[in-house]
Amino acid sequence: MPQVYTFKSLESYPKLVHQVTQKDDTQAYAFSLALHTNENPADILANRAALQAQFPTMRFVVANQTHSDHITIIDKPIEQGWRALETAIEDCDALITDQSGIMLTVLTADCVPILLFDPVQKVVATVHAGWKGTYQSIAAKTVQKMHTIFQSDPQDIRVAIAPSIGVCCYEVGEEVARHFFDDPEAYIAKENGKYMLNLPHINQQQLLKAGLEADHIELSGICTACEVDSYFSYRKEQGCSGRFMSMIGLE
Repeated sequence: MPQVYTFKSLESYPKLVHQVTQKDDTQAYAFSLALHTNENPADILANRAALQAQFPTMRFVVANQTHSDHITIIDKPIEQGWRALETAIEDCDALITDQSGIMLTVLTADCVPILLFDPVQKVVATVHAGWKGTYQSIAAKTVQKMHTIFQSDPQDIRVAIAPSIGVCCYEVGEEVARHFFDDPEAYIAKENGKYMLNLPHINQQQLLKAGLEADHIELSGICTACEVDSYFSYRKEQGCSGRFMSMIGLE
């Protein structure tokens, strides 16, 4: 199997499973796991089958991500979006469940994948945060939803911010950067009128404002554009179709 990335802060919980996949050039499409990017579906399904073989008791749930702030609660242990694009959860960028045997997933190639776990109420969640979702505070809204639906205390929630494009490589125009001007650490202004945007930092700050403890948030510190040999990067690869998968679930 290809190499994977895991978080130390999540590895200590025996019933919790998680990982972030990496590229593997020995597999079809470098082990892309996306059905929505027009590769041969049979090859992508073969990649997914190889991944699922590591977690034979888990049912995988995939959403049709649209850069929204829409959150879906998974209340039944049913596989969704794993074997066919048509069965994916529509128009959704965050998933939450307290069901065991469910693997929540997020597909990215620069956007920020976020994994959340409440060890007290036994709740997990995934978030897909591009700049639009970040502007809409989707990570903080997911924490709020965990509190409302499952009585999660934000101070109990552990968060892992997976590899995404970093401030070193994410250049945007003022039309994007201006949404984050309230935090001077969110961006670096360039002489050409562009800005280098720090999406992992912004999401971290939003989670802190939502009540999370600073030492309960682990950032990978990995930039997908800098580490393009291991992760798909839409920016670095000038429109790649591959996506890697971040996932979390309760056995």
